[in-house]
Amino acid sequence: MTEELSRRDRILVVDDTPDSLRFLVDMLDQEGMTPLVATSGEAALDLLDHTVPDLVLMDAVMPGLDGFETTARIKRDPALAHLPVIFMTGLSEPQHAIMALGSGGVDYVRKPVVLDELMARIRVHLANARMSHRSQRALDVAGRHVLALDSEATLLWCTPQAESLLLLVDPAWSSAQSRLPDGLRAAAARLLHDPAGPGRSIRAPFDTFEIELATMEGARDGERGENGEILVRLTEIREGAEAALLQKQAALTPREAEVLLWVTRGKSNRTISEILEISPRTVNKHLQQVFTKLGVETRAAATAHAMRILAG
Repeated sequence: MTEELSRRDRILVVDDTPDSLRFLVDMLDQEGMTPLVATSGEAALDLLDHTVPDLVLMDAVMPGLDGFETTARIKRDPALAHLPVIFMTGLSEPQHAIMALGSGGVDYVRKPVVLDELMARIRVHLANARMSHRSQRALDVAGRHVLALDSEATLLWCTPQAESLLLLVDPAWSSAQSRLPDGLRAAAARLLHDPAGPGRSIRAPFDTFEIELATMEGARDGERGENGEILVRLTEIREGAEAALLQKQAALTPREAEVLLWVTRGKSNRTISEILEISPRTVNKHLQQVFTKLGVETRAAATAHAMRILAG
């Protein structure tokens, strides 16, 4: 796929009528968009397991899984819920429009489709979806140690918190550069070319600390996020730093924070007692205090809470 083609908006057309498909595919191609085709609701869901388009044009009435139920299933998938779905149908009763919007559609056009009107609606909903996606991404990374790389590990942007860690690695580094500091560049390249799925991580060692790099998100089937961005979370790893973070964020005592940290690593009370050289009964007392302070009742809930803190 060429670089030019990869930037084209991809529109999934779901319709069981060959004439409608040909008309819509030709229209999208002439408008500089890339059409994807599914002739049934089942085929659309199967295609969405492998690739995520920018918008869906959905026929309401089809044999088998109709457009209403197909859209409802799309919207129940967190990875697809953001997709704008425009319904197309010859149905004219008001309740059909209500069904289309109620199942998760953002718009409703009646057949025969008016070309200019449909393209105007597509462009509006594409723009709205992008704005919503950018806003969500901004909220997701606000206040966190996050940077964005392209597939060659070139730095596209970073949050102020991530910039502080990059300067820790190399005080001479500048945010005006598009290159990561030398100590992180090779690690980032290995991370991005790791065949494992999203959420993988790698550590880069330095004299008195380590920096962990972890991918935050990834598109399906090898695709990248908007504009090719790959979000990477940075974490400074120092001896005792994780326990200190838990102590501060959860208002724990130093020993309670140590117990919680070992719990998050899957250790039993007996093993924790051996590591910290205290009795299992004392470990249990500390853990009960941790539960109370975190407002949880189980080790699993305490672990989940601690992992959120450590993830920043």
